[in-house]
Amino acid sequence: MSLIDTNGTAQEAAALGARAKDRAMDAVAQAVPAGKRAGATAVQGVRQGVQGAREWATPRIEQAVYDAREWAAPRIDDAAEAVTTTVAPAVSSALHATAEQVRPADPARTGIGRLLGWRWLVGAGVALAAAGAGAAIAMRRRYANATEEAKNATEAPGEDRAAQDGDASARPEVNGRVTSPGT
Repeated sequence: MSLIDTNGTAQEAAALGARAKDRAMDAVAQAVPAGKRAGATAVQGVRQGVQGAREWATPRIEQAVYDAREWAAPRIDDAAEAVTTTVAPAVSSALHATAEQVRPADPARTGIGRLLGWRWLVGAGVALAAAGAGAAIAMRRRYANATEEAKNATEAPGEDRAAQDGDASARPEVNGRVTSPGT
């Protein structure tokens, strides 16, 4: 191979590369707008497909939701009634018991405060009033008896003399009363 032949081949190859580059640039120049148009067309097709699917599915979904709600409503009512009649009383009593356990102790209701509650005080007052009334009645009777005995004691000597003068059978007893033998 000669030096001239090698240069010709290199120049041809360079020219061939330049032409290929130009053709590639022309193809890119044509492909980019075509790709953009294809992308825009694809996006528009997807949008139209989604819109069509939405228009088709919306009434079917709304009907399915309505049917589900229509089916579920009576069952929820039945469940609520069952809970009210069976579980609610148990839950309520459990909550009341828990509240009693959680409630802090009332300082006035411990020790002396518990003993001095108003009901206990009223009962003690009534008992004391009854005892006082009984004591007053007993003292009044004792006073009346003592007064009567004192009266009898002061009158007895004069009566005893009259009784001794007029009736020998009447005699005084230890308590100062005069009795006749027949009584």
